[in-house]
Amino acid sequence: MSIAQDQIDDYLDNLIIDPVRVAYKQKQINMSELKLSGNIKVINETQVISEKFSKREFVVTDNSMYPQDISFQFTQDKCGILDGYKAGQNVEVSFNLRGREWTSPTGEVKYFNTLEAWRIEGVDAPVVGAGAEQETDLPF
Repeated sequence: MSIAQDQIDDYLDNLIIDPVRVAYKQKQINMSELKLSGNIKVINETQVISEKFSKREFVVTDNSMYPQDISFQFTQDKCGILDGYKAGQNVEVSFNLRGREWTSPTGEVKYFNTLEAWRIEGVDAPVVGAGAEQETDLPF
């Protein structure tokens, strides 16, 4: 079987390698499709910042080779979404990356990023022995 050099080049052009290893090719991120899967580590209570703004932060430990604790927040009417979840639960979080500029009272300019969650879904992990009976070759 012969593989054409252009097929190999196409494959290598689209190959993304873990950045911890040798090198990687940057891929443009579609900001409307940001998702992260992992286990909930912490769910904080809702914080009322002002009459017009409230937020609820939570942390998810991702499922990567080198797990990271990633902090997210729900805001306003979405804070209650977390009521049905608990620490240790496997989830997939859909979120937007938000950035903003802030000027301190002394005139120093700083930049901040926030991961603004807009959906969270439980990911069912198969549990051995749970649910319906399992088929076996045993006669009873």
